[in-house]
Amino acid sequence: MKFQTKVDIASSGFKIGPCERMLFVGSCFADNMGRRFEAEKFRCEVNPFGVMYNPASILHTVERSNACPRVAVLTLGTNHVYILRSTGEIVDNCAKRPQSLFEERELSIDECADYISKAISVLQTRDADVRIIITVSPIRYAKYGFHESQLSKSTLLLAADKVVSESRGVADYFPAYEIVNDELRDYRFYAADMLHPSEQAVEYIYERFSETYFSSETFAFLKEWQPLRRALAHRPFDAESEEYKRFIEETKTKIRQLAERYPDFEM
Repeated sequence: MKFQTKVDIASSGFKIGPCERMLFVGSCFADNMGRRFEAEKFRCEVNPFGVMYNPASILHTVERSNACPRVAVLTLGTNHVYILRSTGEIVDNCAKRPQSLFEERELSIDECADYISKAISVLQTRDADVRIIITVSPIRYAKYGFHESQLSKSTLLLAADKVVSESRGVADYFPAYEIVNDELRDYRFYAADMLHPSEQAVEYIYERFSETYFSSETFAFLKEWQPLRRALAHRPFDAESEEYKRFIEETKTKIRQLAERYPDFEM
């Protein structure tokens, strides 16, 4: 008997190497994933101008940033945008200004796809070999109403599919949204607000992501780095004991040896 509907993920046409240059832009789910990658010593830039929920704001971040990643992960949260009435421009943050100053609008599938495609083009001007991974955040937006939230997600899913199909192999779609809603179809995988994925869910998505994109060299690196990361996080009963001092020196020696084999490794 099967008690889970597992999402099939096609093998990726490219692999992410150890300590790779990466950019994460998008919703707070992008923040969660980006911090997870930082812990594993990928050279990440994560939402440099704050959390960005819609495709237009993701484009604005890419344009403002000087990031030149080899891999960029763009996480789409909503197709709702806020337009400053006085200028007609989409704002990334209302900055707690009166709601009367703004008009709320929903981007169409084509508009979402166009903003994402422009963001990809900007990144390609900085590195022609950049690879893009598009995800849709599994976080539901209760303020819209759950039906409206689903309509928003559907728009983003269709826009992502359009971009990937027209990208000529530059962009991939990773099904984070589907993993949470199909594989992890249980409230125990949500945080206390019942809207955001729990730490356990984020960790599971990270594992599925790594299975899809990490190279064998990356797995070899992580096998060495992870015990060292845990060692550095260890809190001793007696930090002044000779035993603990030896432990720290041995850990530092192993880190230096690791850095010698992986030039992009940074502490």
